[in-house]
Amino acid sequence: MFKKLEDVKKRYEFLSEQLADSAVIADMGTWQKYSKEQSDLMETVEKYDEYLGVSREMTDAFEMAELETDPEMKKMLLDEGYACKERLPAIVNELKILLLPKDKNDERSCILEVRAGTGGEEAALFAGELCRMYLNYCAAHRLRVEEMDINATELGGVKEAIYNVTGAGAYKMLKYESGVHRVQRVPATETQGRIHTSAATVAVLPEAEEVEVEIHDKDIRIDIFHSGGAGGQNVNKVASAVRITHFPTGIVVTCQDERSQLKNKERAFKVLRSRVYDFYNGQNAKAREENRRSMVGSGDRSERIRTYNFPQSRVTDHRIGLSQYNLEAFMTGDIDSMVEALAIADREALLASSEE
Repeated sequence: MFKKLEDVKKRYEFLSEQLADSAVIADMGTWQKYSKEQSDLMETVEKYDEYLGVSREMTDAFEMAELETDPEMKKMLLDEGYACKERLPAIVNELKILLLPKDKNDERSCILEVRAGTGGEEAALFAGELCRMYLNYCAAHRLRVEEMDINATELGGVKEAIYNVTGAGAYKMLKYESGVHRVQRVPATETQGRIHTSAATVAVLPEAEEVEVEIHDKDIRIDIFHSGGAGGQNVNKVASAVRITHFPTGIVVTCQDERSQLKNKERAFKVLRSRVYDFYNGQNAKAREENRRSMVGSGDRSERIRTYNFPQSRVTDHRIGLSQYNLEAFMTGDIDSMVEALAIADREALLASSEE
C-alpha cells in the first residue's frame, strides 16, 4: 500500500511541476488534463502527508521520552506518542479507501428509466410515484432533469418514463437505484381492503459520449411514425416519433415526447448510446468480477432490491438488509440516508475484496 502511496505522491509532484511549466500552460488541453488528474490525486496525497506527519510525531515523542529524565515531561511525551499511535489506524483505513479503484462513471450525467412491472394499473401508479420521488431528490441536489420520453396512463400512472439527469455526480447519486422496486399496499381500486403487491423497474445508465460508443449506420434501423397520446392535431398530421433499433445488441429506443422529429431523433440517439455503453460495459464488468459479488448486489435490473410497505410505513433495501420507517418522507425524495448506507456497504465490500 505504501509503495502505491509513494507513487501517487511522486505523480502529484510531477503534475505540480508540469502545471507551472509555460509550455503546458500554453496548451489548454494538456493543462486541463493535468489539472484534473492532480485534483483527483490531491485528497490521497493530503491524507498520506497527514499519515507521515502523525507517524513522525509519534516516533519523535517516543525517542524524546527515552532520553527524558524528568518524570512529568517523560509522561507528557509518552502520552503524546500514544495519542499519535491511536490515530494512525483510522488514517490508514482512510488511505485504503482512497486507493480503491474509482468508478469512472461516477461524475457523469445519466439516463434514468422507470417502467411499470407486474401489477397492472397499480404498478403504473407506483412507477409514477417513483418518478416524482426521483425528481424531488434530484431537485434537492440541484441536478437538472430533462424529460426524454414518457408514456402515461389515464389514471395518472406511468408505463414508462425516461429522463436525462445532468450535473456533477448524477450517476454516483442514482446508480444504486437500478433494480426491481416492489410495493405492498391497498390500491385505491381495491374495495375489500386487501393488500396487493406490484413492482416497477428502475434503470440508471451513465451517459455516454459519442466518441465512446461507435454506432454504425449499417447496425441500426430508424423508423418514423405518428406519436401516440396527447398532442392535438400534431399527432394525426405529423410523423414525429422515432424508433431506433440497434441490431448487434437488440436494443430498441423509442422517443415521441417532442413534436419535432429531429429533436426526438437526437434524444433517441442519446438514450441509445447510454444503453449500448451500459450493455458492453456490463459485459466487461461481469468478465472482470466473475468471482466477486458486491454487498449491494449485482446491479442487475432483474434483481429485486427494495420493498415499499405502506401499511407499516416501512422501506426495506434487501441488498444490505436495512429497513427504515419513514416511507412518507422517503416517497417525497428524502432518500439520502439510504443512498449513503448503500455507498458505505459498497465501499466496505470493495475493501474486503482488496484485502483477500
